[in-house]
Amino acid sequence: MARIVNGAVPSPNIWNSPQIYEVENRAVDPGGLVDAAIREIRSWDGAAVLDIGCGTGFHLPSYAATAARVVGIEPHAGLAARAAARCASLPNVAVRTATAQELPLPPSSVDVAVARWAYFFGPGCEPGLRELTRVVCRGGVAFVVDLDGSRGDFGRWFRQTVPSYSPETVEEFWSRQGWQRRELDLTMEFSSRADLEAVLAIEFTPSVAARAAQETPGLEIFYPNVLRWRRF
Repeated sequence: MARIVNGAVPSPNIWNSPQIYEVENRAVDPGGLVDAAIREIRSWDGAAVLDIGCGTGFHLPSYAATAARVVGIEPHAGLAARAAARCASLPNVAVRTATAQELPLPPSSVDVAVARWAYFFGPGCEPGLRELTRVVCRGGVAFVVDLDGSRGDFGRWFRQTVPSYSPETVEEFWSRQGWQRRELDLTMEFSSRADLEAVLAIEFTPSVAARAAQETPGLEIFYPNVLRWRRF
């Protein structure tokens, strides 16, 4: 069994089903809206980039194409090993097995930090936010990409799966922290029903996943997100 760093927040979808999560990564945001929105605020060209919760490293090569250096942080050692293997031919990429709460980086060493569907889900993530304050340099920007649980069928299915989740509480938290926000209307686009239903099965409880499949007649799912950011 792969080692998991103490303090990590469980991510059952990718931890338990990395191959299916890879399918999900390929399906999400085919138009590249997330990266375009981030680049409008702070380009990572020539920058030191930190990917927090990088998983199997799906996004590391795209950062590495124009960044000066990229560090991926992942608390699940098995996933971190996959990320390192994925980027073995990229000399400007390093992967570390660690948590957002204890980043293995020196102060003021990061220009652009990105956490995409990882750790920063609202109340309780204050230790990670303090670490961002430590490692992001003056003039740098930290970004958090997260599901908007208040919108769309996907948000409804998520709330049914995690009844304790409160979109209002999450919004109040980020407002108090002083982060900016922008809604992103993403989609997931699949090549087969089997792929679509497999992804629904790792994201939701079995009963909710079954209903979601019934409510989705085609190969596309509306996937409402929020981009949050803070300048340092």
